Amino acid sequence: MRIVFMGTPAFAATILEYLAEQHEVVAVYTRPDAVRGRGAQLVPSPVKRLAESLGLPVHTPSTLKDAAVQQQMAAYEPDVICVAAYGMLLPPQVLDIPPLGCVNAHASVLPRWRGAAPVERAILAGDAETGVCVMRMEEGLDTGDWLVRRTMPVEDRTAAELTDELATLGAQALLTGLSLLESGRAQWNPQGDEGVVYAEKIGKRELFLAPDDGAVAALRKVRASGDAHPCKCVLAGKKCTVLEAREAPAECAVAPGALALTQKRLVMGFADGALQVCQVKPDGKNAMAGAAFAAGVQGIKAAGAAWGALDE
Repeated sequence: MRIVFMGTPAFAATILEYLAEQHEVVAVYTRPDAVRGRGAQLVPSPVKRLAESLGLPVHTPSTLKDAAVQQQMAAYEPDVICVAAYGMLLPPQVLDIPPLGCVNAHASVLPRWRGAAPVERAILAGDAETGVCVMRMEEGLDTGDWLVRRTMPVEDRTAAELTDELATLGAQALLTGLSLLESGRAQWNPQGDEGVVYAEKIGKRELFLAPDDGAVAALRKVRASGDAHPCKCVLAGKKCTVLEAREAPAECAVAPGALALTQKRLVMGFADGALQVCQVKPDGKNAMAGAAFAAGVQGIKAAGAAWGALDE
């Protein structure tokens, strides 16, 4: 089938790669290059980089409401428009372009976690299961009927790990959905209104750690974090990002706000328990093991140290 693909992050790039192997992707739409890093350089999206490497036409409009953009898209004469984490709602004029409609590979088991951050929200909420839905797009936010649904356990996966696995699962589900559409065997399932939850964007400081956090909630923050939304705090007076942690054994318990090296483990105390810091990145330095960080904290073995929330 002739497909216009719309997506932006690495999750979407994985799906595009699968699509391009089995269908004719006639054009790719992605968000404009974004300013990244200290050098304030414009950086293309993962989807743009992949599309260019595949020799596909790439467009980066700042809006889809422009009539010229809509006419350009219609000129590609797509059978279907496939969307994955594009980052903009599609106006009715775009939704009406393809005869087989617009379908979205969304990283949640709809209607739970409609919206921008379904993977992180599933982790933060302690969901046992998540998945992907191939849904028909309409004017509402992730409200359309679904065609294919795939699930998987969350377990102790990080947001990055879960996103990678869901991208592959989503690509396979989308290919199945396209086959059903092409053959006229598509059976759409309404989401219904029961269990609707919105996945709001992660706030700037939302994943920062504080001593009055519960240990389980803090561990979920660590697993939900990433480059865009780091899990930061102050360890022994040093601003740090906690990259990896796990529940500390009961015999390593410490008071809330305490930081100790016990049984060769760097342990942080929370309101109702403790976490072992497995990997940490002090600001301006490379990532290191928690025990290696502790080696640079004077007297931590004998007297322990303190940690606290980042005040910024």
